[in-house]
Amino acid sequence: MPDLLAQAFATEGLSWLVLAVVVAGLVRGFVGFGSAMIIMPVASSVLSPVEAVIFLIAAETLGPLPNLPAAWREGEPRDVGRLMIGAAIALPVGLWCLNMVSPIVFGWLISSMVLVLLSLLLTGWRFRGTLTHAMTIATGAVGGFMTGFAGIPGPPVIMLYMASTLPIATIRANFLLYLLAIDMLLFPLMWATGLMIWKMAFLGLLVGIPNVMANMIGARLFDPKAERLFRTVAYVVIGTSAILGLPLWKG
Repeated sequence: MPDLLAQAFATEGLSWLVLAVVVAGLVRGFVGFGSAMIIMPVASSVLSPVEAVIFLIAAETLGPLPNLPAAWREGEPRDVGRLMIGAAIALPVGLWCLNMVSPIVFGWLISSMVLVLLSLLLTGWRFRGTLTHAMTIATGAVGGFMTGFAGIPGPPVIMLYMASTLPIATIRANFLLYLLAIDMLLFPLMWATGLMIWKMAFLGLLVGIPNVMANMIGARLFDPKAERLFRTVAYVVIGTSAILGLPLWKG
């Protein structure tokens, strides 16, 4: 254990990782999503692709737990279950692709994907149709692939829900349930496929402790009537993280 602890705290860019996780916890507690899009650009700039994904999963495991009961009441668990059907099918494919990508390419892909998502959200496009079961499962499949490949499960689901006319409280609750469920699915898959790096998992769990507190503070700040603030906070933080995570800052 002491050796594992020493290895974890010797991680390059540790202070940036801790800062990213704390800010991500505040945002996730407030808006229900966005943590991976904050953590992954930073993590991909100092860790290998596999290390970055493992760190993210472990760091996010504990944070949302205090907000889980409220999310279960306010959200639509059956809808989240349909998302997870698609995610479970596509996630292993994403993990296979993750093992093939170089760190520099990975960094560019992560930040670029986040910036593209943000650009689409800022256009104000809203989906006015009915969210069918097939559409929800397909969206979950895309999210599952992106989870395995990039550690970012949210973009397709965010596009689906943020572009819908569902109440903000329901959207936020569904995000929290979906993201927690996909983290629970990804961790054993990483272990089963031999991709687990235990020092990263240990570091992520340690950093997850302040993440819990940040999630609780963020949840207290949430106001379902403040939709404009809800979206603005998420967009600003996501965009800043994506820009700071671009590999060009590494010289």
